[in-house]
Amino acid sequence: MKTKIFLPLLILTFFYSLLMSCSTSTTSPKEGFVEVKGGKVWYRINGTGTKPALLLLHGGPGSSSYGLENLKELSNDRPVIFIDQLGCGRSTRITDTSLMTIENYVEQLEQIRTALHLENFYLYGHSWGTMLGIDYYIKYPKHIKSIIFSSPLFSTEMWTKDADTLIASLPDSIQSHIRINEKNKTYNNPKYQDAVTLYYKNFLRRTERTKEQSDTSKLFSGSTVYEFMWGPSEFTATGNLLKYDRLAFLSTIKVPTLLVAGEFDEARPSTIQHFQTMIPGAEFKMIKNSGHATMQDNKVEYLATLKAFLDKVDKLQQ
Repeated sequence: MKTKIFLPLLILTFFYSLLMSCSTSTTSPKEGFVEVKGGKVWYRINGTGTKPALLLLHGGPGSSSYGLENLKELSNDRPVIFIDQLGCGRSTRITDTSLMTIENYVEQLEQIRTALHLENFYLYGHSWGTMLGIDYYIKYPKHIKSIIFSSPLFSTEMWTKDADTLIASLPDSIQSHIRINEKNKTYNNPKYQDAVTLYYKNFLRRTERTKEQSDTSKLFSGSTVYEFMWGPSEFTATGNLLKYDRLAFLSTIKVPTLLVAGEFDEARPSTIQHFQTMIPGAEFKMIKNSGHATMQDNKVEYLATLKAFLDKVDKLQQ
């Protein structure tokens, strides 16, 4: 089974790299690997501008930077750094669960920062990437000059309560299928999977992906990491992030901070606005007509929001 998956992944990676080399970016991207505990982490740097670099932390856990590709358009005046965290994308795939901890990913991130010689940079996280991002900031705040939390998760308890609210808006039959299969832990049940599909269509990604995009995303995904650390679906947490809570640390963030959420995001805008009040001086922006995949559902407004914030922070750094 692994051999059957590995060959298509190699082929796909080759053509993906070829596509990136033909990018409309003003400079050719630089890419490589950083050795970390457990394997190698892939990175790519788009842009060579003089403004502070933007380091991107993708969602998941176990997703990949592929979902953040639209953000390379921010690289006209600054380096934008994509990484595939260990266990997904073009990085080493892992089965050792001792590596699947947020503490380990924080240390990997510090190794990457050191290897890429990032002295002053801006940090971006989406979904799980915000969990990793705030934990990294708590331990290694020195070089971070600004943070963007996109569709953040700072408390699993609050996340699951929001999920319950969203599930309550779905048809009664769908709600029943979710609760019965959660109780029985029968997550592979077709009715549970149908419920997951409907939930995702409403609150995760509201725009249709092409077959090629969907296939690439699936090949780059590290489902083993996702299921161990989080669970079987976005609204069912069973992994080692089940008790995650960093609400007490939000008030300790001392750099300019932007929080973003989609209008129909599973990271509910009302909750993200609440987080905003807990971070000194933080800004909040709701992206219209979008779910959790805000950068895909409403690319234009999303990128404009990020660019405006980055430009503002650049002026503060001068």
